[in-house]
Order: sequence, then C-alpha cells, then structure tokens
Amino acid sequence: MLSLALAGKPNAGKSTFYTAATMAEVQMANYPFTTIDANRGVTHVRTTCPCADREERCDSEHCRDGTRYVPVELLDVAGLVPGAHEGRGLGNQFLDELTNADAILNVVDASGGTNAEGEPVEAGTHDPLTDIDFVEEEMDLWLASIVERNWESVERQSRSPGFDIEEAVTDLLTGFGATEYDVMATLREIDYPEDPIQWTDDDREALARDIRQRTKPIVVVANKIDVAPDEYVERLLALDKPVIPATAQGELALRRGAEAGVLDYDPGDETFAVTGELPDEQAALLSELRETMSEYGGTGVQASLNAAVYDLLDHLTVYPVQDASKWTDGTGSVLPDAFLLPRGSTPKDLAYAVHSDIGDGYLHAVNARTAREVAEEYELEEGDVIKIISTAK
Repeated sequence: MLSLALAGKPNAGKSTFYTAATMAEVQMANYPFTTIDANRGVTHVRTTCPCADREERCDSEHCRDGTRYVPVELLDVAGLVPGAHEGRGLGNQFLDELTNADAILNVVDASGGTNAEGEPVEAGTHDPLTDIDFVEEEMDLWLASIVERNWESVERQSRSPGFDIEEAVTDLLTGFGATEYDVMATLREIDYPEDPIQWTDDDREALARDIRQRTKPIVVVANKIDVAPDEYVERLLALDKPVIPATAQGELALRRGAEAGVLDYDPGDETFAVTGELPDEQAALLSELRETMSEYGGTGVQASLNAAVYDLLDHLTVYPVQDASKWTDGTGSVLPDAFLLPRGSTPKDLAYAVHSDIGDGYLHAVNARTAREVAEEYELEEGDVIKIISTAK
C-alpha cells in the first residue's frame, strides 16, 4: 500500500487533516506538539470506477455510485520546527518516521496565524511562505546527516577491486526508499569526485537533496483557506510547485455531518446538501463553507491526496478480475479489488502486485474492456480491467 505522510510545523492543522481523511480520532489542540507518537491510518484516493461504464454498479464497499475510493496509508507525525535535523523539538523522531513514506503532504497554515514554532499569533502576522522552504530544508539536511554518518562504509568499499559507487550508494540509501534507478539518476545529475574519500560535505548534501526530491516529493497543502487573507492564498498558489488550497476543518465537519445523516456528502465532492435539521449557528457556518468550496472546488483534502498519488507519484488504478466478461472475482463479486501501480506498469507487474506466485506463473493477460489479449509489454492505463492468466491458482 502506498504511504503518504503529513509534514509541517506544529499547529498547522495536520492532525485535523488526518482525522478528516481517516475518520480516526486523534488529539487535536491549539498548541505545539499535540501529536507526539505517530498516528497511522488508512485514507483513500478518489477516481472513477469502471462500473460507471456499465448498467450495474460493482460490489466494492469502496465504490459510491461509480466513484471509487482506493486505500492508501496516511501517517501523521509530530510537528517540525527549524533545526529539527539537529534534534530540536521532536525533530529526529519526526524525520525518522518519514523514511518509508512515498510522498509528503506539507500542511501549511495559510492564515499566517501561527509562527515558525507553531505558536498562535495574530492572524496574518506570519508569512506562510516561509513554512514551505524550511520543511524541505530540514528534510534535506536530515538526509544529508544520515549520509554523512554512514559515508565511511562507502569509503571502505571504494578500496576494494570492482568498486561500484552506484551500488554502494544504493546500499546506503535503501532504507530511505531510494532505488538503484534513483541513485543512478542522481549521480548523473550532480558533480562529484570519483574517489568517495574526496567527497566533501557539500557533495554529500547535493546527493541528499537530489535523492530526497526523487524519493519524497512534496505537495503543499495550503490549509485554513477559510480564514486566510486572500493575499496569502494567492501568493501560495502562485508558487512554482504543487499547492492545494484546503480547509481540513471544513472537511471534518462535512464528514461528521454525513456520518450523522444530516448532510449528503462524499469526500472530494465540490459541494454538499443538507438533509437534516441543523442549529442556526451550524447552518450559518456551513453556508460560509459552501462559499469557500465553491471558490476552490471543494475542501481540498481529497484533492491533496489525489495530487500526491496520481500527479506527483504518477500512479494509476487497475482492477484485476477472473471473469473477463462479468468483471468478477472467483466468488462472483464485481470489481472487488483495485491496485495503484506506477505509470508504465505492465500486466505482469499487476500479476506480481496481486501475488508473487501469480507473477511467477504469469502466462498472458486479457483486457476485459475489449475482450482482447494484451502483450506482456502493454502499458496499463487508468481504469483498466485486466484478467490475468497464470499457472498459479
């Protein structure tokens, strides 16, 4: 399962975002370091289910009238403050928790109502743009420190015949999620001495920065847009990086209202309907929220998750079936499973995602939409329904 992590300074709204996205109860408060131990939960990305192209809807509990929600892991960890890579705040604990994340959601307080340490200040008195760069900087310097602490092993290997720096650096960074391809691409991008013993701190930092960008890409979540000055939001959205305007508090209110049966709302919808009786105060707040959603196309929580998985990580959704005509599994359930795979994946990659034995026994595959066999090198597309023929049962 893909893993996304929420990063950012304390009190930016990470725990509210986490609760809204997972509906798991966590501690939320208006002071720094409310979160100490990492919270792990399951959230979903949203896409169109293939059953929307058929008369009958599928049997998956994750499908809502043709809108499919595909599970991903969401991690909420302690807030990050300047100097975290040196151990300030809960920095080392925070950064270590990010090791296995595939992408980062940097939750920023777009209202400017909290300072760099996450302490409440008068709204509009702190520039939220400064909260973006320091998170990237702390992550880069944290990884650089890891490389520095373990570089001696690369130096030792370099004295052996047949030394391969790509292999040595890959071994060093495997625990961080870097692949051989990531390391190869990075070493072709940066300038460095051939002899690892001659590498400087600047060389190792350049390596760390490039590897972090490849393995931990970042989506900026401009949170609290419902109370943020227009000027701040406009400046955030004008940045040359992925920025999603969001109100995690608004999403949480909608999710809880839907659970209570007083609102008709599915995560990612651009609006909602009131279906029950509400106190005047709540009705007024929802009216304001509706205006915010109208301006930005929703609350931004679902859009942030989708941007991380489908845009930043460039994944797509594929549906394996056993019956190509009925789109069912072995028990007769219609489209029960959905897999997120990197763009460029093939049917054999899907087979391995389902089970290693099915991948090992892969023979061929059928595109259930066209009822035609596809080549092994066929690149899967978003929404493909695939029947895998394998020697494995």
